Amino acid sequence: MTVTATSVGESDQLEPRTAPGARTWARRLVRLAPAAAAALSGLLLYVSFPPRTLWWLALPAFAVLGWVLRGRGWKAALGLGYLFGLGFLLPLLVWTGVEVGPGPWLALVAIEALFVAAVGAGVAAVSKLPGRPVWAAAVWIAGEAARARAPFNGFPWGKVAFGQADGVFLPLAAVGGTPVLGFAVVLCGFGLYEVVRLAVRWRRTGEVRRAAAAMGLLSLAVPVVGAVAARPLVSDTAEDGTATVAVIQGNVPRAGLDFNSQRRAVLDYHVRETERLAAEVKAGKVARPDFVLWPENSSDIDPFANPDARAVIDAAAKSVGVPISVGGVVERDGKLYNEQILWDPAKGPIDTYDKRQIQPFGEYLPLRSLIGAINKNWTAMVRQDFSRGTEPGVFTMDGAKVGLVTCYEAAFDWTVRSEVTDGAQMISVPSNNATFDRSEMTYQQLAMSRVRAVEHSRTVTVPVTSGVSAIIMPDGRITQKTGMFVADSLVQKVPLRSSQTPATRLGILPEIALVLVAAGGLGWAVGAGLRGRRAGDV
Repeated sequence: MTVTATSVGESDQLEPRTAPGARTWARRLVRLAPAAAAALSGLLLYVSFPPRTLWWLALPAFAVLGWVLRGRGWKAALGLGYLFGLGFLLPLLVWTGVEVGPGPWLALVAIEALFVAAVGAGVAAVSKLPGRPVWAAAVWIAGEAARARAPFNGFPWGKVAFGQADGVFLPLAAVGGTPVLGFAVVLCGFGLYEVVRLAVRWRRTGEVRRAAAAMGLLSLAVPVVGAVAARPLVSDTAEDGTATVAVIQGNVPRAGLDFNSQRRAVLDYHVRETERLAAEVKAGKVARPDFVLWPENSSDIDPFANPDARAVIDAAAKSVGVPISVGGVVERDGKLYNEQILWDPAKGPIDTYDKRQIQPFGEYLPLRSLIGAINKNWTAMVRQDFSRGTEPGVFTMDGAKVGLVTCYEAAFDWTVRSEVTDGAQMISVPSNNATFDRSEMTYQQLAMSRVRAVEHSRTVTVPVTSGVSAIIMPDGRITQKTGMFVADSLVQKVPLRSSQTPATRLGILPEIALVLVAAGGLGWAVGAGLRGRRAGDV
């Protein structure tokens, strides 16, 4: 008995037991690992976006998401997808709260992350199917398609394609627009997870299914090969001659929403920078432009209703001696429009374009009575809703056809394409980002314009009130840009083009095809699940 007692004591000392509390905490940490991985992989996707040039981080981000969601039930997948959405969108959209506080920013992210949550459930559902990377990538694009349309006409900011302006996949934008570009990136990410998973399995067991391995490798290789094959579609050749353009950035007295209270100062700044440019042209220091492009809100004073605003714009046009596209806020028949005005130095205003995709909570206020009950300050910021334009805007400026895509519109596929199909030989994206101070917003929007340049093979100019203004070649290269919150002008000869890329010709069809693929995968997954339950019941 003595020996037995001693043996037991020695055994306890050699192999100490883990306390029940420690085991409980260990199990909790293991359970929390997928949640932490989902949130961190969303953060990794954010880091892949501009102003950073780490586009390739999108691949491991989706690889980790694929690992987290594989085989999950729909409830767990919803939660994990939501965490991924929060990790991605919270930092990406922080600029939306720069001037109005965290409330609207957090509300926007909370709503947009719901779409990512639904995608998470969809990806988990198709994760048990053969060819799972294809189905999963299509489900992601279907989620982006939904987010670009609802609520309040959609919010496509944060499309995966917009993070790829510096990436190897960019030429695919010319093949099928942002849906095909985004699909390629996400497919590569999920394919990366499959390859790693199968490699680990092979090392452990020495066995791997050939079909699954082939699908994983193809998911990695096909997007890259496709991007290389699409390179010839990316060209900056001048098909219709060239135009010398001038982009004016007049700057604003100070950042923030209250810059609008200094509307005349903003107008005067743009007039002054245009007259400075005219003096440099006259002195032979700068090439004479064929036309001049001003940003959105460069004249918040209606020049049709205010003779003094009309006079100074007219003086600026006469000083430079060429047409100017002026961004104005115009009231007509009791309605307010965000308008681009084509101003001729001899004839004055001769054409207009009214912004069609206006910004909810910025240019109009949905649910005004409900929001007013929550916070009257928000309704005071948007006292009168802007009205929507109905027609594409293509200005003929010294013989060149310039398509106008005003600020927020650059995020929407249809608004940019409509200008090109209406004959635009180049595109201008007049914008106003003074409200968002020195946040990443301007770089995110600039990346969108670079993707649009490749998508439609057009020169894109970006005149902005406070920066960064830029000139972008049809191959997506930025050839000139300004700093932020400085007065400056950019002058350059740019190619004019009239041919249409496959993306321009196909329009929405690639997106529809990918949504149908997603629907097919989800239908297959649901059907397989139902058949499995019936078989189990039997």
